[in-house]
Amino acid sequence: MTDFRTMGAAIIGTGFIGTVHTWALRRLGADVRGVLGSSPQRGAEGAATMGVGHAYASLDELLADESVDVVHVTSPNHLHYPQVKAILAAGKHVICEKPLAMTAAQSAEMVELAKASGRVCAVCYNIRFYPLNQHAQGMVRDGDLGDIRFITGHYHQDWLAKSTDWNWRLETDEGGALRSVGDIGTHWIDLTSFIAGQKVCSVLADLTTFIPTREKPVGPVATFSQATGDTETRTIETDDAAIIMLRFDGGAKGVMSTSQINMGRKNSLQWDIAGSRASAAWDSETPDHLFIGHRDAPNQILQRDAALMNATGAAAASLPGGHVEGFADSFFALFRQVYKDAAAGQRSASATYASFDDGHYEMRVCDAVLTSDKKGGWVDV
Repeated sequence: MTDFRTMGAAIIGTGFIGTVHTWALRRLGADVRGVLGSSPQRGAEGAATMGVGHAYASLDELLADESVDVVHVTSPNHLHYPQVKAILAAGKHVICEKPLAMTAAQSAEMVELAKASGRVCAVCYNIRFYPLNQHAQGMVRDGDLGDIRFITGHYHQDWLAKSTDWNWRLETDEGGALRSVGDIGTHWIDLTSFIAGQKVCSVLADLTTFIPTREKPVGPVATFSQATGDTETRTIETDDAAIIMLRFDGGAKGVMSTSQINMGRKNSLQWDIAGSRASAAWDSETPDHLFIGHRDAPNQILQRDAALMNATGAAAASLPGGHVEGFADSFFALFRQVYKDAAAGQRSASATYASFDDGHYEMRVCDAVLTSDKKGGWVDV
């Protein structure tokens, strides 16, 4: 059994997700050696808030810390590429938040660097690690659903539904050219591709910016928090919402929508996968229940319970049935698997976390979505 207490971690980023990473690592038992903020002052403030004993003054200081085995990158998207390159050059394992990069050209280079490094490299698509999503992947793998035909669903939120809502993801130089698709849409694409065992091969996309101007606060704003004080009007070029038709390389067809302006939808990811023998569906707002649909028998609702799940799903579960496992638990399950591999020095054959190859695939889909929206037609990934 891996002794996670012997493993040192460092967190780049002191916002909401950086804090969630820290919580999960404490539960795992890993030693969080320090955090790196966007400035020494913000790093020190973040370390105090997160209860971490040290704030690094620079990335160089972090990478020089020989007690750090794994670096977690939770910084804004435009920093992923240079920071991951430096981390791999320093010989450390890395867990990078999604999306992996700003463009497919960057992510392609990151894939090659990861392979050459011999380090364990993961993209933090944590939603894979809700136990019932792991169980569903095992169902598809074992043929329980038959041939996969139709994949539908959405990822909807409301935290950017007002013109006064602001976050760094709204600006292309920090978040990239895609927002709702790049931020939450890649979660849906990664998850459904993982479960169905098929990858998107072409897309037909329609992107919309419903709020063309927004009020940007003069000071910083944390994700999911409300801004106050003086503002300046900014023109918005990124997508508030998207509708995307999908063709998968295994013959399945699909359609998804993304939105960060749907009032009342705080964090609603839904997928429905229809096969030739049965169907399955899951909703992130009721994560401990999996719908299983039949034509010639009663439909089922599987409540998350390791004793009732296949081995893949049970391995991701931590709590007894009836004790709901949610968002923060998915990070713990993901990190537990990655850190076991990091301790062993390589990715295991049974690993189910997203690799840099997976992250590059999602960036290729994003590039195709942008091209499709501009051309108004189908574009191959």
